[in-house]
Amino acid sequence: MVVRWRASEPEESAWRCPPGLTRAERAVEQDLAAGGRGNRVIIIGEQQILASVALRRKRDGRRVYAYLRWSEHGRTAERYVGEVDKATRAANLAEAWRMVAAGRTSSQAPTAEPLAEQSSAGSVGSWASSPAVRAVMRANKGRDTQPELAVRSAAHALGLRYRVGVSPLAGVRRTADMVFPGAKVAVFVDGCFWHGCPEHHRPARRNAEFWTAKIRGNIARDADTDARLRAAGWTVVRIWEHVPPAEAASVIRGAVRGFASR
Repeated sequence: MVVRWRASEPEESAWRCPPGLTRAERAVEQDLAAGGRGNRVIIIGEQQILASVALRRKRDGRRVYAYLRWSEHGRTAERYVGEVDKATRAANLAEAWRMVAAGRTSSQAPTAEPLAEQSSAGSVGSWASSPAVRAVMRANKGRDTQPELAVRSAAHALGLRYRVGVSPLAGVRRTADMVFPGAKVAVFVDGCFWHGCPEHHRPARRNAEFWTAKIRGNIARDADTDARLRAAGWTVVRIWEHVPPAEAASVIRGAVRGFASR
């Protein structure tokens, strides 16, 4: 590894996250740096996980290190990527993602800078970029994504009780993320990329024909699922992953209460 010593301390704007950024704004920052949300996907074992890059200034004050971070089984895990030396945070994030895409990651953190926590899986197979993107379809995570967990937590805080990851209709293999059997309300928390969000979905640049067909298939399946459920008397609530959890929970509560007023 090439060590890029600095003559003086880098400006905080080269590495520190600006104060006041919302979770959604931080996600957009990472998406832009990685060249698209699909490029932030990493494959751990047989799971697809969305990762982020964290930047830290070394204790000696003259170097900035990049780490790839993700959530696994409710814990934060990370892996050292390398040293970056650009003038701005955006440029350093982009440089770190280029290093990830090139496979330039290390299981060893720099001296005196231990990893905060190793992945419970013990190792990471594919990383972001094309090899990982090609592998994503083998490991599309079906439940307990971060947006789902956030929405479920917010709904629970409102006093709502529900079943998780079950099929509302017997004999039909269509699983909802949250199910309220008594109220006959089925909730789906949809990823912006996988379900073709009109606001945030960006077509893949690599293997575009394949991914376009895949997303169109998902959209068609969603529509068919909705039609089946509504025909059986269910209320369908679809929440995009970019919707704030508290807002999503309020919408869900309204749908459940709507049943009581029928």
